[in-house]
Amino acid sequence: MIHEYSFDEQKDLLNLMSERFNTPDFIETDPIQFPHKFKLKQDVEISALLTATITWGKRSNILKSAAKMHEIMGLSPYDYIMEEGYEKLGQSNIHRTFFENDMAYLCRGLHLIYRYYDSCEQLFTQKSDVWQSIGLFREYIQKANDGNSGRGLKHISNPSVSACKRLHLALRWLVRNDSIVDLGLWKEISPAKLFIPLDVHVITTSHKLGLLTRKQNDRKAVEELTEKLCLFNPDDPVVYDFALFGLGESKIL
Repeated sequence: MIHEYSFDEQKDLLNLMSERFNTPDFIETDPIQFPHKFKLKQDVEISALLTATITWGKRSNILKSAAKMHEIMGLSPYDYIMEEGYEKLGQSNIHRTFFENDMAYLCRGLHLIYRYYDSCEQLFTQKSDVWQSIGLFREYIQKANDGNSGRGLKHISNPSVSACKRLHLALRWLVRNDSIVDLGLWKEISPAKLFIPLDVHVITTSHKLGLLTRKQNDRKAVEELTEKLCLFNPDDPVVYDFALFGLGESKIL
């Protein structure tokens, strides 16, 4: 028999599990550890955006792949981008279907962004909502590659239909500012405007708790779930990413 959770039960469980998993210890086993290694704003945001791009699959494999990618970039991802070190990349594998030429594709886009903006934060604040900002980011990536959609663009999902899980994760890292796990680097975007990264664990747990009814893992599902989470915490709905992910990965629920 499936338990039907009341509103209060949902809220209490999510708050309890958020406190349990949103701790400094979380960083040690999570890809967010990589942007945490840097101090310069541009280094941090490049690390966050590129690391989040390869966050799918087993976390242990993601960590190995992210380490490989950061070894390529060296001590300063920003210097690597601005000196166009990515143009020396070949076609070796970095993570599953993400190869060196995919990394170069994205780095080329970041180089173009830094020609116009001091920080990627400035680009992401040009539009009125996060979905539009993701669309603008995607446009810059494609423009930098002579308008070629290429292999690399598939790693920056189309926000008109996609859940854009990886970019929403990067935004959670960069925007949320409770000084525990997330970086809180970008000050011009409110945590209240963020959307939940629709990880497989988040999806499974949300269905079990009755927070999500939509079957497709798409933009509408993200909006449905985030809207429900806003009822529990309108100022910081994405804090519940820790609870939903943690409950799913630990198989508590």
